[in-house]
Amino acid sequence: MARNLTRIAEEAFAKTGLAPSHAFALMSINRNPGTNPSDVAKEMHMTPSTITRFLDKLEVKGLISRRSEGKSSSLWPTESGKEMQPDLEQSWNELLNSYNEKIGKEAAAGLARVAYDASEILKE
Repeated sequence: MARNLTRIAEEAFAKTGLAPSHAFALMSINRNPGTNPSDVAKEMHMTPSTITRFLDKLEVKGLISRRSEGKSSSLWPTESGKEMQPDLEQSWNELLNSYNEKIGKEAAAGLARVAYDASEILKE
């Protein structure tokens, strides 16, 4: 099941040139300029080390910049990163529509709810 869901997500985000996880990280930073890596990790239910790898790739692609202030750092979208937001949102909507078409709207919503709840329980 995970492979099928991943394939659907990759197809939806293919036109952005980003893997779905990288796209979600950029969307988070676009919504919350100045956020920190820990907050992005929490939002995505991933470890800070995993998010750091995603951020490194986004920075190399020129989509985000990091600003350090003492021991903390903040994340900012670049102009290129901001310009991608409409395409990212369109891909997100296509992904949701694909899930809804393939497994039904109620099942897709239930799957999302169960996945979120499980993620919350597992991180405790």
